[in-house]
Amino acid sequence: MQNEKKNALIWLRKDLRISDHYGFYNASKNCEKVFAYFSFEPDNFENTKWGFKKTEKFRTLFLIQTLTCLKDELKKKNITLIVDIKSAIIGIPKVIDSLKITDLFYQNEWTKEENNVSDSIKKSISKEIKIHTYYDQFLYHPNDISFQLDALPEVFTIFRKSCEKNSFVRKISPEIKALPKTNLIDEEFTIPKLKDFGFSEFYHVPFSAFPFKGGSKSGHSRIKNYLWDTKKISTYKETRNGLVGKDYSSKFSPWLANGSLSAREIYWQIKDFESKVKKNQSTYWMIFELIWRDYFKYVSLKHGNNIFRLDGILKKRYNWKSDHKILMSWINGETIEPFVNANMTELKKTGWMSNRGRQNVASFFSKHLFMDWRIGAAYFESQLIDYDVHSNYGNWMYVSGVGNDPRDRKFDISWQSEKYDPQKQFQKLWIK
Repeated sequence: MQNEKKNALIWLRKDLRISDHYGFYNASKNCEKVFAYFSFEPDNFENTKWGFKKTEKFRTLFLIQTLTCLKDELKKKNITLIVDIKSAIIGIPKVIDSLKITDLFYQNEWTKEENNVSDSIKKSISKEIKIHTYYDQFLYHPNDISFQLDALPEVFTIFRKSCEKNSFVRKISPEIKALPKTNLIDEEFTIPKLKDFGFSEFYHVPFSAFPFKGGSKSGHSRIKNYLWDTKKISTYKETRNGLVGKDYSSKFSPWLANGSLSAREIYWQIKDFESKVKKNQSTYWMIFELIWRDYFKYVSLKHGNNIFRLDGILKKRYNWKSDHKILMSWINGETIEPFVNANMTELKKTGWMSNRGRQNVASFFSKHLFMDWRIGAAYFESQLIDYDVHSNYGNWMYVSGVGNDPRDRKFDISWQSEKYDPQKQFQKLWIK
């Protein structure tokens, strides 16, 4: 019926923000009531067969902080955030029934675990529920790139040049207006604490290169500081291979990974900075990195679950090992390479590692130790605050010789150490 009241449910996954959000913007325009839902999928906090948790304490805390921030932001708009510790497969059908939901909004995810959840939900809800899906995690929207997905270039440079020449970045969605107070649910939903996932409270290492909190408020504060207050972005190209301190790189990736910032928000801030303050190679290089991030998402869109295969997207065979003793020496920073050890110790103690460090420890794991690269990728998934399935597996394939690197390089760790840590400042920080 045309006059039927529409009630929208925004199912949040890796889009944990209210600004520049397709779902919130369109639901608030077209539906009478709007509710938000997030599930701490229990499977994400199980132990892996390798002996570490799928999600460790650092990313868990960042996620808790993000949802605490989002809950407050949504409340100002009179939207309730329903927080569930059961799987969305169980929770969403119940919420749809109890709140008489007519429209379900959610961001498309296409990797296997996320797909399994969304497919199960679609099967278990009424066919009358209108489902709205969208690709809100890209810089260049899939509808705006100049080639079909099956013709995606296997080399990044071709992809980048095509996007820069033929595509555009969409404008940011306008801020949504507050809904009437009657939109709020009476029930208060609490956000779990670290102990609910089996973690103890912990203190951050005082010299951590990532001392920031989760949530879009903290993310926008970081943009303001890195661009406008300190103007550090204008020297990004010179400092991006750094190892010590919070400002050698933007550190935007954790907020991008769980979607508390959108790539478009960062892009348009950079363009604004270029027009008002300075445009140089460094400001361009930050956009260049956002395009890399997009590329790995497109690679996984094109190749699907092949990104999780041992022989990768190249179907290239190596003699991989899965020796637990070797794995633990790498995890605990007890290898023959001090530079690898320092980076692995930083990761274990903070949930962060520099881009330069990641390339070195991954290359060492796959090209020197000849270990199954997927185990290394799984450990990164466990530990990294900024874990993103597409970038993580895309980069691990790339470094391990089964992905988008036609040169199949092997890092000379000693040379890298001399070049990027010549005074051993970083190694002295982490190796006691």
